Amino acid sequence: GSSAASRAVIRASSVCRSTKRARCSRQPDSHLPEWLVEEGIGERRALLMSGDTPIASKLRWPGELHVGAGFDGKLVRKSGARGMVQHPSGRELLVDKLPRDASEGASYRFAITRAAMTERGRFKLAAARPVANAGSPVPDRFEEGTPVRAFPEGAWEDVWHAASSGEVEFPGGSLLFAVTPAMALIDIDGDLSPRELALAAVPAIAHWLPLFDLGGMIGIDFPTLQTKADRKAVDEALEESLSDFPHERTAMNGFGFVQIVARLEGPSLLHRFATSRVGMAARMALRRAEMVEGPGVTLLTLHPALKAKLKTEWLTELERRTARPVRIEADPGLAIEAATAQIVGHDD
Repeated sequence: GSSAASRAVIRASSVCRSTKRARCSRQPDSHLPEWLVEEGIGERRALLMSGDTPIASKLRWPGELHVGAGFDGKLVRKSGARGMVQHPSGRELLVDKLPRDASEGASYRFAITRAAMTERGRFKLAAARPVANAGSPVPDRFEEGTPVRAFPEGAWEDVWHAASSGEVEFPGGSLLFAVTPAMALIDIDGDLSPRELALAAVPAIAHWLPLFDLGGMIGIDFPTLQTKADRKAVDEALEESLSDFPHERTAMNGFGFVQIVARLEGPSLLHRFATSRVGMAARMALRRAEMVEGPGVTLLTLHPALKAKLKTEWLTELERRTARPVRIEADPGLAIEAATAQIVGHDD
């Protein structure tokens, strides 16, 4: 996560808030960044909020092995300091920084350093290290954050739709995001002069990297800048704007390309949309259905591909949370992301 996230202060005082689902949570401090957590259906969502403004996000799906989690695993293969370990669930993980005396077939304590990731054309196993070599513990924002029934209005929707489209606007231009097996790429488009466009893009890049939870190799294709002075100005702007985003970075080359390397904890929102768009949209449809208020029947209208994705236990949980029956209608004319939810009478 970002340094802004690591500096977020969680207040220890507890309050009980009465909602449809009574829930105890800690009172956020409106003057400090605060991780808020929504326990969604089929996913857990976390936003780092500065007032009503989201500044970072995390997303976790049930059953995923997340960064920082410890486990006792059996070392099934070893080659030097690297190998393969078996998780108690039966899943295999890549492992490195093994001690010399580690033996195949023996069990050791490990910590997960990267979640598994699905990429176009391949699946990357989760990664782990022996606890003694795993480095500083990674804060678990889902366990440390403040549980809420719902984020501030529009906060999650804005981040979700931006990740879904892969495009965000800034004054004078836009950023286009694309993920590949090699790296995430950011293209910059706009009508300003090359220098003005590059400098205007920098704050937007710094804003959206933690909001998309983007890590690993990131390439930024700035407009080509002819002079060293212009390239240096952009490098300095990046240095300042990304000071709260732990990373290493190359200087801009003569073609306007900058490469960033940041800690990769797992799939970003962009990666999830690239490989599981229907799954992302199905979970958002359930969120919309959960958030509508009133007596009657929840009518959830969605694309047929989403209807096929909804699990029976998800719909059962939706009915339990809302205390309303759910009716599903498929509309092939709807976009995947455009599911709607409303309350109707029993006879409608």
